[in-house]
Amino acid sequence: MKNSAIRSLAAAISMLTASLAHAETLTLSTPDPDTSEITLAAKKFAEIVSAKTGGELVIKVFANGTLYGGDPSAGVKQLAGGSLDMLLNSTSLYATFNPKFTAIAIPYQFRDIQQLRNYLDSELGQELQSDLTKIGIQGVDLWSRPLRQITNSKVAITSPDDMKGMKLRVPNNPLWVEFFGAMGAAPTPMAFAEVYNALQLKVVDGQENPINVPVSAKLYEVQTYATISNHIADAWVLGMNPARYDGLSEAFKTAITEAAKETEAWKAENDAADIEKSLATLKANGMEINELTDEQRKAFVDVATGLEDKFSALVKDKSFFDRTRAFVTAN
Repeated sequence: MKNSAIRSLAAAISMLTASLAHAETLTLSTPDPDTSEITLAAKKFAEIVSAKTGGELVIKVFANGTLYGGDPSAGVKQLAGGSLDMLLNSTSLYATFNPKFTAIAIPYQFRDIQQLRNYLDSELGQELQSDLTKIGIQGVDLWSRPLRQITNSKVAITSPDDMKGMKLRVPNNPLWVEFFGAMGAAPTPMAFAEVYNALQLKVVDGQENPINVPVSAKLYEVQTYATISNHIADAWVLGMNPARYDGLSEAFKTAITEAAKETEAWKAENDAADIEKSLATLKANGMEINELTDEQRKAFVDVATGLEDKFSALVKDKSFFDRTRAFVTAN
């Protein structure tokens, strides 16, 4: 009996070793640390793909933009060129390559994450995903991301006036520059890999991101105030090099598609559960948290409303901008 069990175990190990020897491997790069929401989701995606393919398709996750030198735009180009297999990066970044992605980030457009998720799953979201082929990328899925908040080292922000003269790091996207510039801030586009040092050296006073980012990037070490403003929505693009995608079996393609959908749902639930935990971590590390009241929030919304024509122009596709606004109104 004992020998039989040993033989069974040896046979299982032999089968597993043979399976791994013939496994196909893809790399998946993320821009943020191992503990960030997007890298955790990438690892979950890899886990689901492995389960669906019996370990025959392996996704190796690399965090912190290490595979593309921390330059997000270079990462997109490398993905299209074939030196990256798969990449997760923000829709605000992809707006540099296709301005239609800017439509997602219109300030105070989505009332909550569920509405954003519905939009990403709609025909409009599918149109954005399909448009990725125009820049040489196979779109796999669009994943929601928590709404964005503001942190800084100078003052608790309760009105746009508090932002006058504030040097604020923003993504390399003109919508952010227009919005924060209209409040009198000095928006400073910068790759996220540079943000911690820029905050530490006072090159910039603050930044804005989903609230879990100051936790995973330890920005609480160089920031004092966090304002829950929920000002802009953003999302993640799960993209793949087309040649790598076309080279997969139909079974592997199906596994990737199904795993992406399952991971998006898991991620949305995980993100929601993490918000209070993130706030608690920031407080425990000495940050002061303030949430805008409805009246305070209205002052920020009014700034955004006054920029509607500029936002429409930045999208550069009025039909898509108008259809996005119609979707939000109807849903």
